[in-house]
Amino acid sequence: MTKAPTILYDCDTGIDDALTLLYLASLVRAGKAELAGVGTVHGNTDPLTGALNTLRVLEAAEIKAGEQGVPVAVGAPRPMAQDVHYALDWHGTDGLGDTRLPEPAGRPVAEPAAAQIVRLAREAPGELTLLATGPLTNLGAALLLDDELPSLIKEVVVMGGAFDHPGNITTHAEANIWHDPEAADLVFAADWPVVLVPLDATHPTAVHDDWLDRLAAHDTPVARFAASILEFYADAYTPTLRRRGAVIHDALAAMLVVEPELGEYATRPVRVELRGELTRGTTVWDARSLPAEDARRPVKVAVGSDVKAFQERLLASLMSF
Repeated sequence: MTKAPTILYDCDTGIDDALTLLYLASLVRAGKAELAGVGTVHGNTDPLTGALNTLRVLEAAEIKAGEQGVPVAVGAPRPMAQDVHYALDWHGTDGLGDTRLPEPAGRPVAEPAAAQIVRLAREAPGELTLLATGPLTNLGAALLLDDELPSLIKEVVVMGGAFDHPGNITTHAEANIWHDPEAADLVFAADWPVVLVPLDATHPTAVHDDWLDRLAAHDTPVARFAASILEFYADAYTPTLRRRGAVIHDALAAMLVVEPELGEYATRPVRVELRGELTRGTTVWDARSLPAEDARRPVKVAVGSDVKAFQERLLASLMSF
């Protein structure tokens, strides 16, 4: 049997990150994954709010978190080289659809998220899968803290980017990459195995009325919580999708950690545009039939997935508590 992955999750806990945390918690409860820690970063909300949201979600899933359980570390409050921006229109002023949940019982640990990445990688060399579904500032900072880090990480799985799909924050750029292009380019330039899950793969997995109704009909505390935050998210997404629904981007990246066979992939070096007036934050690959020589390690880019399997597995995980 394949050993269950040990996941260090780096996120900006808004709505789709929260649903992904519930998915990961379902794997932990089933013995299909271990959660070594969580780090939060600016993005959907500020990292302290994201850390408190992470604690709320893990506690709702009955996973001990904070100083007495899964460590939740607060990370970078701003990008490396630009102003900080939050996605409050998509995730609410509290990051969880303005649900105004009570304070969590646990507290974030004192260690910064980038330092936590380095420490955990040093303690378990070759064992950690680093799953990142927010801006990549913490990962970029960790690379600067320890130049041996790439040799210590088993795999990096990133939700971010767009290639043959429009951007979702500018015409060309996806939000996680656009929020810190410099950090993202550091991550893609490093010599470690990277799986990138861009909008090309995530957008086709949008869930709609029937899926949302099935979740809402499952009357348990976790399902009610998931359905309540999805109400806000679906309201935000409906104009884009032109029907009621939502795209739970981050959960696809998490699912491809444990079931990579659900994805379809292309393998090419990836770069991030850092200077373009209209294209800053765009992920770029050489899609020509005879691509140019490139010294960068190729990235495994998800270009599609088994949409039905993803939707059903995610729904089952949310209804498993």
